[in-house]
Amino acid sequence: MNIKKLKIEKNQFDINLKFYFILKYLLKASLNDKDIKKIIEIYSLNKGLLFKNAMLSDMDNLYGITKSGLKKKDFLTDILDLFETKLDSELFIFGLKLIAIKPLLLLEAKTRDLLDTSKLPTLNPLSLAYDKITLFSPYSTRVSGALLSLIFFDKLENNDTIFISSDTTEFFQELSKDAIKLKNIGVEPNQIFMLMFSESINQSIISDSGSNYEDRILSVLINIGIDKNQIVKTHDKNDSSTEFDFFFELSGKTYGIGAKRTLRERYKQFIKTAQMTKIDVMIEITLGIDLTEEKVKAIRNHNVYLFVADEIYSAVEYLQNTDGIYSTKDLTLSTLENFR
Repeated sequence: MNIKKLKIEKNQFDINLKFYFILKYLLKASLNDKDIKKIIEIYSLNKGLLFKNAMLSDMDNLYGITKSGLKKKDFLTDILDLFETKLDSELFIFGLKLIAIKPLLLLEAKTRDLLDTSKLPTLNPLSLAYDKITLFSPYSTRVSGALLSLIFFDKLENNDTIFISSDTTEFFQELSKDAIKLKNIGVEPNQIFMLMFSESINQSIISDSGSNYEDRILSVLINIGIDKNQIVKTHDKNDSSTEFDFFFELSGKTYGIGAKRTLRERYKQFIKTAQMTKIDVMIEITLGIDLTEEKVKAIRNHNVYLFVADEIYSAVEYLQNTDGIYSTKDLTLSTLENFR
């Protein structure tokens, strides 16, 4: 099978590379609303390369000698030094307008994740629903941002500004004209803006948002009445290859808990330890999404208790019918105290 060779025309590559450079350096300059408005005002009075000269000559008056002012001058000067044609100033102003509206798009992108996260207080921390939200949270804003950027530029390029308020219609109509004009000469506003936008998203969110599975189990143990100061993470004294995520004493008995979202083959190590340890009660807590009947029997044959997410427990009959298997909803002090 012959595959046609992919090729990017040099002119298209050059103009998009320059546009990306402009966006990146405008972002690094950390311009505020006042700065942006002043630059647009200078542009309205000085088109083409006259704009470059006007900006360079007025730079000291605009930004002074403060640390932030010098930073703005450095990055803006680096951009202006690249200007060769009238098109460069048009790319600059279009990029400047996108920088101005970036915070609005970023806030909109983060709203979806916030809506999902706001549901967490109503959910069991060890449920599949809770786990799904915390698992997807680091990626939710990124996906929302990519889709919003696509929709936003699609509307701009189709001269559709109905989606914004009447107060900003004129601004977006001008932005739409700029986007259409630049698109016609090879600029890809959405793709290049998304490069910069995704970097901003990555910097604005915590990569490990949402508590991990062990943290959630710890919060449940504390909430049911186990003293946080008495809970430790330790290796089994008789089998040092096994680490208990939670070890504590309760009513004169010792408890060792292993906590993994998915068991995979790790449950076998717990079974081996169960044959050697002097701990009174061994427990595995897991979501249960990879549990099989064979695994369940192997775990229970060695007197290891098992807690799984309620959604899994309620949907699988053999879990309900096997002694020593519990829903995480039943992880209570009285349940633990009844273990032998």
